Amino acid sequence: MKKVLTLAALMLAVSACTGQQAEPQAKPVNVASLAGDSQITDVRPADAMPTYPKRGMSIERNYIEQPPLIPHRDDYTIGLNQNKCMTCHSWDKAEKMKATPVAKSHVVNAQGKLNGQNYFCTQCHVAQADNKQAIVENVFSTK
Repeated sequence: MKKVLTLAALMLAVSACTGQQAEPQAKPVNVASLAGDSQITDVRPADAMPTYPKRGMSIERNYIEQPPLIPHRDDYTIGLNQNKCMTCHSWDKAEKMKATPVAKSHVVNAQGKLNGQNYFCTQCHVAQADNKQAIVENVFSTK
């Protein structure tokens, strides 16, 4: 028993002398925000409301195989049991709704059922509002 107590006391003494010390004062954390150098409590003007092209208008693609842009808002519900995009863009409703039908590359059968890889539309397709504020600098060029 004496050896066990001696070993425990020795382990406690060694662990107390590991050299780890708390800093006297924590260093300030400098975090840069995409919104600029502003405080959370600062009040700023609201962003301009996005405007979308007139019905039937679209923006040309910038590069080959670019997914088409969405000419309307893109906040429709897309979940495991429901894809609201298909309310207008399914093969059987697109003509009546005057919408572009889902591409043949996105379906698995003649009825136009979406395959799993192309179910979440907003993963590739984005809204084409023309006055969204730029959050970060963009120098993309197709040349």
